[in-house]
Amino acid sequence: MPNIRFNVPTSLTIGTLALGIALATVPAFTANAAPTQITDPTNPDFGPNVMIFGPGMDTSSIQATVDTIHAMQVSNEMGEERYSLLFLPGEYGTDEEPLQVQVGYYTEVAGLSASPNDVQINGAIEVYNQCFDDPTNPEFVGCFALNNFWRSLSNLTINVNTLGQGGCEASANMWAVSQAVSMRRVDVKGGNLTLMDYCSGPSFASGGYIADSRAGVIINGSQQQWYTRNSEIGEWTNPVWNQVFSGVIGAPQDIGYPDPPYTTLAETPVSREKPYLYVDDEGKYLVRVPNAYRNTSGISWADGMTPGRSIKITDFFIADPNDSVQEINNQLARGKHLILTPGVYDVAESIEVKRADTVVLGMGQATLTAVDGAIPLKIGDKPGIIVAGVTIDAGTIESPVLLQVGKKNGNNGRNNNDPSNPTTLSDVYFRVGGPHIGKADIALQVNSDNVLIDHTWVWRADHGVEGFEIVGGENGDGGDFGDNERWITNIGRNGVVINGDDITATGLFVEHFQEYNTIWNGENGRVVLYQNELPYDPPTQADWMTPHGTLGWAAYKVADDVQKHELWGGGSYVFNRNNPDIVTENAYEVPDTPEVKIFHVMTKNLSGPGTITHVINGFGETVNGDATDGIPAPSVCEPDACNEVPSYVIGYSNGMPDLPVFP
Repeated sequence: MPNIRFNVPTSLTIGTLALGIALATVPAFTANAAPTQITDPTNPDFGPNVMIFGPGMDTSSIQATVDTIHAMQVSNEMGEERYSLLFLPGEYGTDEEPLQVQVGYYTEVAGLSASPNDVQINGAIEVYNQCFDDPTNPEFVGCFALNNFWRSLSNLTINVNTLGQGGCEASANMWAVSQAVSMRRVDVKGGNLTLMDYCSGPSFASGGYIADSRAGVIINGSQQQWYTRNSEIGEWTNPVWNQVFSGVIGAPQDIGYPDPPYTTLAETPVSREKPYLYVDDEGKYLVRVPNAYRNTSGISWADGMTPGRSIKITDFFIADPNDSVQEINNQLARGKHLILTPGVYDVAESIEVKRADTVVLGMGQATLTAVDGAIPLKIGDKPGIIVAGVTIDAGTIESPVLLQVGKKNGNNGRNNNDPSNPTTLSDVYFRVGGPHIGKADIALQVNSDNVLIDHTWVWRADHGVEGFEIVGGENGDGGDFGDNERWITNIGRNGVVINGDDITATGLFVEHFQEYNTIWNGENGRVVLYQNELPYDPPTQADWMTPHGTLGWAAYKVADDVQKHELWGGGSYVFNRNNPDIVTENAYEVPDTPEVKIFHVMTKNLSGPGTITHVINGFGETVNGDATDGIPAPSVCEPDACNEVPSYVIGYSNGMPDLPVFP
């Protein structure tokens, strides 16, 4: 969709603060170093795109501000504007005048409190379906949440009050989202939380992620897959294809898998909650950095502040897109932590995080874009480094990697990491294409040992505003959607490559890459929820074939020499809209050895063209589809012979499928 810009006043007065809303294109890094930064600990300068609200402000004024931001961001999928909406400790909204916030693209909503219960929102914080009516594009007709990406909600309590909304909309707090959206440290009271907007149809959704949160009834609805970690819930209503829970009190049991298709671990093997900004009793800003733990369940704030350490805001360099990479690296070398305020940062040389225990915290979906083939972010092989809340985009010249954790074979055998203090990536997202042409050999490469990846979406774009030529479409269909040009232009060979040992991923979403979407070379890897869509756009089978002649590249590849690996709850989907005759032999390929154990994996045809012959290593039923269900094209199977229901394998180890190997 087009990048729409809105003309509004350049600042809004919120309480006693005049905060600007930047609407022009965000500037690139400048070459000049910034002067020494002096930060007021009670009033840090986070820039014009961070709105800070206090409990003494009129509800109507806050409502007007959040409505203005939402109007700009609701359809701004490929835009450059970024915002943070932050609430100081206190109570907002009343029974008679609730505060009702709708959250659009690239918008962060968060409480500035030590505990989620210190910020009380009497009202709702919601995301609804987007509605489309383009008869030339059968993928964009109707109302759904499939494109509701890149936003977040954290660190507050919602006392659900939908007064004044329509009858259907008033029935719950609606959070109809898909990938690259997190809900963390949220307490939902007084009403249902629904992950589906069932008030308009067809209401498809493809999320999602909740962690360290508490709610009563959660309506899964149409969510294809979902991962919930270390939380407390009263009831989960239903699954669809792949609903996964770890460390969740009240989670549904999974003894009947795949009917219903739940995967439930009593504890999360490795976890660390995302760092968060808060204000203490003296009005000073700090960042809380939670500890890492093994084998945990439930919320981290049940007995008070989440265990960890607090870092003064004056110990951070607060960057904006006008700061040069040289200045950022100088500040990191001097021992500063880093906050990236909302915006798009053009990065022509790597930001390098070399010091142990450094925190890099993005606000408002801060985005790093590679320039001239740079690696935008490099993380040293040191313990305790945390990167959170950052999106990394490929640029127009191919980068070897977008985020590199440690150098491959770079520690010369020395142990520079700590299992009790893992390097951690939280809500770190990647894009190859979408807002512009993108090229990267690998998106995320992890070379260090003992790394925790806690929620990532690694996306080679299946749609965008790059301007690709659409071939065909004369008969009211979408033509080739620009896929032929997309395939040879938006280069993304591998989404995730893991070379280190003892890597844990909780919520690993990887989509549309041109070879193996995920390659796991390291030992003792663990993944809890894997979600994948194979690429939509291969023009021919020859373009989608390994050098050894295998039809297609597996979505998830564990290297042949790996001796120990575990995956819980995997889903891989196929929709070959560009060529309905494309076949993928296996969604998962793993070595046949006793300590490589795969639990609860499935494949699904997305009600359209495309075939996955087997789930894993030649086992599992074929899924395929009638191409006429989606885009008019020759059918790849007779309508009465198509298998559009999911194909499940309960467990796989050492060459044997459907073994009761789940612990």
